[in-house]
Amino acid sequence: MPYNGLSSFIKRLEEEGELVRASSFVDPVLEISEITDRIVKSNGKALLFENNGTNYPILINIFGSDKRMALALGKSPEDVAKEIETFFESVTGGSRSIKNIGTLFNVIPKRIKRKGKCQEVIFKEADLSIFPVLKSWPFDGGRFFTLPIVHTVHPETKKKNAGMYRMQVIDNKTTAIHWQRHKTGANHFEAWKKVGKKMPVAVVLGGDPSYTYSATAPLPENIDEYMLAGFIRGKRVKMVKCVTNEILVPDDADIVIEGYVDPSEELFLEGPFGDHTGFYSLSDWYPKFHVTCITTSKNAVFLATIVGVPPMEDAFLSKATEKIFLSPIKLAIQPEIEDLHLPAEGVSHNFAVVKIRKSYPGQGKKVISSLFGAGQMSFTKYLVVVDGDIDIRDYPKLVGHVLRNTDFRRDLLFIDGPLDVLDHASDNPAFGGKLGIDATGKIEGELVDRKDGEQKNIDKFPEPVFKEVLAKQLENLPFFILSPKQKNGGIDFDNLKAELTDFSTLFPVRLFLLIEPDVEAGGTGMITWYLLANSDPVRDGWLIGSNCLFIDGTIKAFNSGFKRRWPNVVSSSLDTIERVDAIWGGLGLGKLIESPSRNYKNLIFPGKDFIQV
Repeated sequence: MPYNGLSSFIKRLEEEGELVRASSFVDPVLEISEITDRIVKSNGKALLFENNGTNYPILINIFGSDKRMALALGKSPEDVAKEIETFFESVTGGSRSIKNIGTLFNVIPKRIKRKGKCQEVIFKEADLSIFPVLKSWPFDGGRFFTLPIVHTVHPETKKKNAGMYRMQVIDNKTTAIHWQRHKTGANHFEAWKKVGKKMPVAVVLGGDPSYTYSATAPLPENIDEYMLAGFIRGKRVKMVKCVTNEILVPDDADIVIEGYVDPSEELFLEGPFGDHTGFYSLSDWYPKFHVTCITTSKNAVFLATIVGVPPMEDAFLSKATEKIFLSPIKLAIQPEIEDLHLPAEGVSHNFAVVKIRKSYPGQGKKVISSLFGAGQMSFTKYLVVVDGDIDIRDYPKLVGHVLRNTDFRRDLLFIDGPLDVLDHASDNPAFGGKLGIDATGKIEGELVDRKDGEQKNIDKFPEPVFKEVLAKQLENLPFFILSPKQKNGGIDFDNLKAELTDFSTLFPVRLFLLIEPDVEAGGTGMITWYLLANSDPVRDGWLIGSNCLFIDGTIKAFNSGFKRRWPNVVSSSLDTIERVDAIWGGLGLGKLIESPSRNYKNLIFPGKDFIQV
């Protein structure tokens, strides 16, 4: 059922035992993020920080479990996916039933003429200091709105967009808006620049949680996000006009911040910001947003999230997306796709696994090529395609499937292409190497000079001795984790390649992964996250011997040929950790949870958001 603002959703969370209220004072600067990080990574509940120095409670971690994700949408993501698939099938089949017409009617947002519930309180003298805006991590450039739905309109086509772009507070009437070059908001900004006019903007927080999800969803450009929200909630979204501009916003939003962006104005050096990649996104130039009016509902709640080293709350948004958008991908891009998975360690864009229904030679590579050019999937850095009866969320079985069906000499597709703006490992911003792995079962027409599976695996390898790196077998897999013997020291890669080739000639090792010495202790999840984030597959991937792959996932800041700044890992400072330890007992959050940031202490380079060589 639809929710009438965050207050009604809070009531539902309490009924389901999914909310904890923290009534003792907690500082929005650093403390709330440290507490939330502990709760999220221990599979805890949604949090309502009622005492934060303002009149607005902070609601956080509302999407941070499968159950709460389903509560937020009013149904499970699987049920939303089934409804979308049924609707598409009936429409493409030519059905014009009353049911389909009703579904279409409920999808389209409805404008209402009265003053909205989101306009029960109007602050014409705008002052952003009334809100408990978070500063999440010690090197953040300031306080950031982390779940703002930013509404813009194209000046000529009048097409609308509601995107999720973080906003850094500059002063009480101004923020920066971090819409990246690939985003619709940035496209609208460029269009307003061409017509030479100020760009109206409205920012929404709260309302029905389906609005927040829809703003994060990978919809095609010019598709109204409130159509998706209407479909999910089964009821049209009521929209009202802002007080100081013509933009329409949801009637039941908790908070609306109205204003404009002046394209003729100098850009602002926004950031740094501890981002969902687990690293800081470094400072860069973005437009200023000038606030003209603030409106709220009577009992408004401030909605926020934190991002950082995965898994975080955003992992459950991605998990919902992979289910909900499977049908549209099948319909619009590749009908043979049967499943899609975005592991949390891949932070949405670094790693994806796709399962297909295979029927002809080369189909795996065809799907790889297609997805590397499809919408937001085009930002994927590592993409694995499988087929057959395999659960792509069962990682041990998935690894076994990939090993059985992949010959690295023929089944790897290395290309250059667009990357997410937040990727820090490529030589050039937003452009770099990508790797597609065709791990489908090979059929007649694809087999070359040997049968799959000819190379036998063994459970335990002898411990190799290499000149400049230490080697440790990863579990009982034919994988080795390598780490430099001298931290931050140079490695003679030509010599290392020769040593690895000699070893792989004697033993059927399939993968060598080079990472920093302190990463391996964090387990396979941390290894996977770190390696994916810190590598460019084309630059850092080599074929070794007859059927072995090497990937260098170490910090490139110490390589004189790397010209970009290299970001630090996101982590709380020791004083914040100790401060939260001291107040934990009075928060009503149960037994003390150790800080996840303690696990990253040896990965941090002191003093800045980036590593300075």
